[in-house]
This record gives sequence, structure tokens and C-alpha cells, in this order.
Amino acid sequence: MSGAETARGAQAAARFLNPRSIAIVGISTRAGSAGQVILQCLKVNEFAGDVHLVGRTDAPIDGRTVLKSVDELPEGVDLAVFTLPAAAVRDAVEACARRKVGSAMVFAAGFAETGNYATQDAVAATARAAGLAVVGPNCLGITNNVDGVFLHMLYARKALRGVGDGVAFVGQSGGLLGHFQRASDGRGLPLSYVVSTGNEAGLETVDFLEFLIDDAATRVIVAYCEEIRRPQAFLAALRRARAAGKPVVLMLAGRSARARKAAQSHTGALVGDHATMRTMVEDAGAIVVGTMDETMDLVQLLQRFPTPPSNGPGIITASGAYVGLVNDFAEDIGLELPELAPATLQKIKATLPPYGNYGNPLDTTAGFAPPMLPVITKALLDDPNVGMLFISFPINTAIPFKAFNEGMAHSQKPKVICALGDTWQLGDDVAQAAKESPAVYSRSSDRMMRAIALYTKYGRQLARERIEAAAPIGALPKLGKGAQPEWLGKQVLAAAGIRVPEGALARTADEAVVAASKIGYPVALKAQAAALAHKTEAGGVALNIPDEAALRAAWVRMMDNVRRAAPNVVLDGALVERMSPRGVELMVGAKRDPGWGTVLLLGLGGIWVEALGDVQLLPSGAGDAQIREALGRLHSAKLLAGLRGAPPADTEAVVRAVRAVDRLMQSVPELTEIDVNPLMVHAAGEGATALDALIVVGT
Repeated sequence: MSGAETARGAQAAARFLNPRSIAIVGISTRAGSAGQVILQCLKVNEFAGDVHLVGRTDAPIDGRTVLKSVDELPEGVDLAVFTLPAAAVRDAVEACARRKVGSAMVFAAGFAETGNYATQDAVAATARAAGLAVVGPNCLGITNNVDGVFLHMLYARKALRGVGDGVAFVGQSGGLLGHFQRASDGRGLPLSYVVSTGNEAGLETVDFLEFLIDDAATRVIVAYCEEIRRPQAFLAALRRARAAGKPVVLMLAGRSARARKAAQSHTGALVGDHATMRTMVEDAGAIVVGTMDETMDLVQLLQRFPTPPSNGPGIITASGAYVGLVNDFAEDIGLELPELAPATLQKIKATLPPYGNYGNPLDTTAGFAPPMLPVITKALLDDPNVGMLFISFPINTAIPFKAFNEGMAHSQKPKVICALGDTWQLGDDVAQAAKESPAVYSRSSDRMMRAIALYTKYGRQLARERIEAAAPIGALPKLGKGAQPEWLGKQVLAAAGIRVPEGALARTADEAVVAASKIGYPVALKAQAAALAHKTEAGGVALNIPDEAALRAAWVRMMDNVRRAAPNVVLDGALVERMSPRGVELMVGAKRDPGWGTVLLLGLGGIWVEALGDVQLLPSGAGDAQIREALGRLHSAKLLAGLRGAPPADTEAVVRAVRAVDRLMQSVPELTEIDVNPLMVHAAGEGATALDALIVVGT
């Protein structure tokens, strides 16, 4: 293998996480210094391998000889921990390369996060050429609770050994990971690894992902990313994790302009298009979360039940008011609540008081008795429509908790129980019942509902049918570079099976009259040139032209308008088209990101796409059901159902148009963008018509 290959990947991550020999480079005699803290970490964890010290002092430290230079190290040390200022890092990396050191951890800041890209790039290039796997700079350390390794620049702590079924945290922010580590400890979650990657000049999150996917001690992976430098490798790792049944929870910084700026100042990240990135990583199998609470709640669920259901939860409570609140909240967060099967309802009605109004959520009413709880709990879990169970209940003693535990014990379905009351102290008997419970335990109903919404969405995502690549489209017109004129773009759409208005390109007023006489009035007249991006603003569009005289007048007026607005533009002519029937204006399109690949766009069209931004993104290869689901998520989805007497729109025609756009992108790798706006969607059964088209070919 080349140096670049050995400096990356799962084997490099493994060598770094469990070194057999360690050199502390830059150690001093000052108590509390980073070098002294690392030495204490090794002592506290009874590190059994060779330890080498490199520093400026002549006196031994802790009875060990201090070498004056990295060049005095024996060849092949597994890990060099740099406790050096930024200015000394580059020389130390070059020396480690000469001594064939396997990996290096760089705590120092002052690199890309401060704008010093040149030094960081030089360090990365030197290390990669030598096969030296660098972690950092600007990182805090690692925890390995599988092999008993803990290395942190701020404090020493004893690591565990032999942790299994654990959660691994990897991220560019050591401080954030510290919060997650404490939260996990507080919830009693087993942690396998915590890895702070910093600026990722060498090893990146994807390298640790590749290691953790095959790591038997890790059940769930959590990653915090500010920049993903190798998108295709990252997506491949996520797909492999999905195939292995190992959930990856992903936090992505950079949704807002301020967040992108903060990320750049934090780790020198050059954040890409967040919406594109999110679409692609979710399609590959990641669960994208937006907050720290969501992360921890979801991780708690996944660690206990790593295989999520695609069906929503059955919910048990003891309040009719809570039933109403849950229904509202579930709609807000996209949590689907299944209807209970008739047999389940019959069992419930035979068990609970007769005056209840039973369904899902299920209100036990105030008249329940504890012996009823195991019966209804088992009934909900056994319901084929129910994917999991969520109990949100006022619990004062262990009596109802134990009753629920009894009813849940037989089922392998995921289960969550929430004792309402927030921070109100519960007794030791309740704590013991929670410890013995087959369910995840929480004190916040709202937070767990959000986690369950993410969890079941992930289950549907895993269950989604994967679509085979479509056959390429043949007989497409020849395209030049850059933006194509509308008339040519519509020929491409027509070849893909998307309906366009009947019409023709005219180069003179006489040709326009001939075209109009063939298709019939009224017609639309639209100036045509690839360089005329905004025809309306240039006075290059005339609609509802009723007859020949009006068409000739519109031609003269349009040519004058365009000459004044865009004197340097040479027109191909003007497109004469039959006026389309009215309908709902949508927009469909696609964009090829150079790093992430192709995403499809679907949203409210016309001028509203810019004004309201009501758009859904889909991955290339999205199936019909996925496209319908995206249509339903549009804020403007009610327009498609028919408002104020309007007929329902032909949504199946929209699905076909999206699939056709995707097929075009797959057929022509040179295409970088397709924008069909508006796509006029007619009444159900009457199809959809592309009224405008922009197609861009890469330059």
C-alpha cells in the first residue's frame, strides 16, 4: 500500500485508537501541562506498551529519559501525541515521517480554523505521503472503553475495558463530545469510543466510520460534522452501515449562514449545500438530527432497540386531554399514529371501564385498576398495526410501572415508558422498576415523542424500496455548453416523456403566424436565446394573443423590448405555443452537485418558489411512493387536493415528471441542472404541461 492509503481508512483508525507504543512529543516538567496530563492518562490506565518522551529538559521525567528530538525515537512507534505549539507541529510531523511513526494526535490550534490553511495543508501532505495518520489539529483527545485507552489534553481519567453494545461518538468538536459523554454516563449508556477529530487534516470522520462499522463493541454511531471532504466515500460508508444494521446518527452544522460562518472559524470547514448534503446522507442511511436533546434521546432508543419499526407507536396514557395534545403534536412533528386493529379494540373495551372512548392514543381513564394495565399493554404490542409502544403515564409508585413491565415482557418490539412529572423526585422502588424494565425510560413525554418520530421515520427509510437505475433516454437533441434556450430544453423534456405545449420556433413574424394558424389561437409568444435568462423582465413574453393582427403587433413590440433591455443578445427567434389550460403551478427540477451527486427538486412553482421556498428535495432514484410523500410534505399540498371548488390535481403526472427529470440526469452525465418552472398540473387524469424549461450543461 502507498503512504496515502495507509494514512487513511479503518486500519489507520484502529492503529490510532489502540496503540502499542506511544511517544509524548513536547513534554515539559510543568505540572498540569498537556504533556504531563497525557503521561498521567497513561499511568492511570496502566498502559502496558512502550512510552517515549521527547522534550527540552535534561532531567528525567517520572524516571524516564527525555529525548531531545523526534529523530531519536525508535522506528515504528504507533502513536505520537503532540503537546506542542502550532509553530512546531510541521517540523515534528516531518520528523515522525522519517521515523515511520504510525499515527499522530495534534492538540494545537492555530491552523485552518484561524485561516492558516497553508500550514495545515503542508502538514497533511507530508503526513499522507509518509503514511502517517494524523488526528487533528485542534482536537482534544480520545476515549477507548473497549481496550482501556484514554488520552485527553485537559484531564486524566480511567477508561473502561471490554464495553460491548456501545455507542461511539466521533466529531470535530471535542467540547460537544464532552457534553455527549457526560449525558451518556448520566443515562447509563455504554460508550465504546469517543473520538475528537478537530480540523481533520489527516484522519476524517469517514475513516472512523469505516472502523466502527466493523467494530463488534459498537452498536450505534454518532457523528458531528462541520465539513465532509470526501462525500462519495462518506456515502459509501453510510450505505455499508445500513447494510450491517448499524445506525448512524448525524449532526450536520451549517443550516444557517451564521452557522456556516461559525463552522469555518471553528474548524476551517468549507460547508457545502446543507440541503443537498442532508438529502444524500439520509438516502444513504443516516438519521440527521438537529439538536443535542434529539441526539441523546434517539441514541438511547437505538442503543436498546437498533432495528426501528416502520409503523408508528401505540400510545397509552391516563388523560383524555393528553390524547388531544398528542394528536396535535404528532401531526406537527410528522409522527404517524396507526389505527388499532378491531381485535385489539375489542380486547381493550372488554378490559377497561365501559365509558371510555378508546383508540390510539389510548386513555385508560381514571377508572383503571392496576391489573388491567398488563392486559392492555400486551394487546397494543400484539397489534399488527403497531410498530412500537409508548407509555406516558403519571407514575407515583412502582405499582403501575411493574404492571406495564409485566405486559411488555413478552414482546421484542421497541418500548418507551415516560413517568410524567418532569423533575419531581420518584422513589427508589420506581427507579428499580425502571432499571428492570424492558423499555427505555424517560421523564419527558415531548422529547421522547420527537425521538420516536425520528426513529420511525428511520424505520420507513430502511424499509423503502430501492429503485433500479432507469434505462437511458435515447434520441436526445444535441446540446451545447452552458444554459440552453427554452425551445431546445423543451425538446429534451419531450424526448423524456414530459408534455410540452404544442408550438414551434419562429424566426420571423410570418413564421409565427404560420405556426399559430396550425395550433390555433390564443397563443403565447416568447423570445428565445440561451443568454436571455429572464425573458419576462426583458419584455420577451406575451400571453393570450387572440389573432393574427395581435400576434404581428406583439412580435414587433417584443423585438423592440429585447433590443432595449439586452442589446448584446442575439435571439434564435420566438417560440409560438398554444396557451395551456389553468391548473396548479409546480416546479420540478434537478441539480448535480460535484461532490454529492444528483438531487431532485419538487415544489410550488411560478414566482412562489423564490418567494416562499416551498420545496422538497429528493435523492436520485426516488421511487413513486417517495415522490408522493414529498408532495404531501409541501406547505402548498392542499392546493393539489382542490380548493374552493377546484378539481384535485393530477399528482400522478407530477410523479411521472419527477421520474423523467431524474432519468434525464442519469442519461446525460453532462447535465448539471434542470428547472421546469412552472409545471402546470391539470385536473386529475389530464396530465401536466411544462410551460418553461431551463437546462444547463456543464462547462
